[in-house]
Amino acid sequence: MARTPSDASERGRRGRGGDGEGGGRGRGRGGPESARPEREESEFVDKLVHINRVAKVVKGGRRFAFAALVVVGDAKGRVGYGSGKAREVPEAIRKATDQAKRNMIKVALREGRTLHHDVFGHFGSGRVVLRAAPAGTGIIAGGPMRAVFETMGVQDVVAKCLGTSNPHNMVKATFAALVSLASPRSVAAKRGKKVGELIGRRDGAAAATSAA
Repeated sequence: MARTPSDASERGRRGRGGDGEGGGRGRGRGGPESARPEREESEFVDKLVHINRVAKVVKGGRRFAFAALVVVGDAKGRVGYGSGKAREVPEAIRKATDQAKRNMIKVALREGRTLHHDVFGHFGSGRVVLRAAPAGTGIIAGGPMRAVFETMGVQDVVAKCLGTSNPHNMVKATFAALVSLASPRSVAAKRGKKVGELIGRRDGAAAATSAA
């Protein structure tokens, strides 16, 4: 049976793109929306505080994994910490970083460089003392606490750890202290006063103490 020219043209159109209606199906994956790169959160700074190899005893022996502790901040007062465990180190760090980004807190800073007042924090057997410092002091703190302050954006602070040197307890105690911080604006709002009244009383009390 001879093929008519119309049949040949119809087969040509179907063979090039499948069905006549589904020939443009492949264009959906390469469209402008799918080719758009994902925006990375470059405003966050993450630091690896501690990584530990852990073992699980199973029937065939011991199964090793890695546990990571990561601190994430935006250097503008927001900071968070997280822990993750996986069979490989990069995966453990990724899990800890994701958890830290989900559990971030906002800390009010004085002049954008130090704390508003001295504060004490504890978690378990870990106890820390955080003190506000004048400009030019720098970050005087241990390793885990230094990572928290650097990612948070603190430039001048004096911190001391009392008790345990466990990095997990040190970081959690530091966050407990940061959560209890109060800025003059928040205190004035609670007491129904103006910020100038509280700062004026604080300066007057400090002058009387130095004169005595």
